[in-house]
Amino acid sequence: MIITKHSQPLPDTLIEAQEATQSFFRVAAVQMASGPKVEANLEEATRLIELAAASGARIIALPEYFAIMGMKETDKVALREHEGEGPIQRWMSDIAARHEIWLIGGSIPLYSSMPGKVRNTCLVYDNTGTQIARYDKIHLFNLVMGTENFSEERTIEAGDKVVVVKTPFGKIGLSICYDLRFPELYRAMGDVDMIVVPSAFTATTGKAHWEPLMRARAIESLAYVIAPAQGGYHVNGRETHGDSMIIDPWGVILDRLPRGSGVVVAGVNPHYQETIRKSLPALSHRTIGIAP
Repeated sequence: MIITKHSQPLPDTLIEAQEATQSFFRVAAVQMASGPKVEANLEEATRLIELAAASGARIIALPEYFAIMGMKETDKVALREHEGEGPIQRWMSDIAARHEIWLIGGSIPLYSSMPGKVRNTCLVYDNTGTQIARYDKIHLFNLVMGTENFSEERTIEAGDKVVVVKTPFGKIGLSICYDLRFPELYRAMGDVDMIVVPSAFTATTGKAHWEPLMRARAIESLAYVIAPAQGGYHVNGRETHGDSMIIDPWGVILDRLPRGSGVVVAGVNPHYQETIRKSLPALSHRTIGIAP
């Protein structure tokens, strides 16, 4: 497991950093219905991030494929970027610094070691615009049901590293979409304070499984879950489920957006989370698959 740390100095003093970790703060999940034009998608994401930042959100998460939902699966390969380079990553860095937010960049296509494929990558930027973490999607979606036929392995190279980010707000475990179905990934993260699941669930699987899986991840980890999603009809004919939500450690949905572009915002209360974990110390009762 990779645990990434803040690459710039934390708040001015250690005391300030500790207070930031312990106090109530807001987080936001952005919902979009991205299309094939990167510039238009970034313009919409900018608008929604501004709304979230204006609400006081300190951490803002974007959905999977927020910058490109192509007409065909190979479109993202043509638009892939090298890590640390390219217009999508420059935009993420700039907007995080401009609004002084921690930005979790859903997923973007980065170069793979395999020709014709990409890494489906979630990047995290701190409030200075510095990239501090990278997670490559581990589990690749495959579905053949009716007229729907998805096989991510045709254009994506899977990642193999569990990533947890240490921030002034606590530890955040990173995952992407289909990862949600594999609880062993979240167990491997250890005790995290928040889990982020940027997604582009299909309408078919989302209606059946999205909410129960999200709530299960929150309940079993006693962690907040931030789930930004693609939600609506796309130019390429695809329909995504949406229902972006933020869930508390007890499994309560604090805010949600069923369809369309928008933002969900909720408060994270570390003291409340600590109280729940003391009252129901399930994390300390684990005997199987405990992270080192």
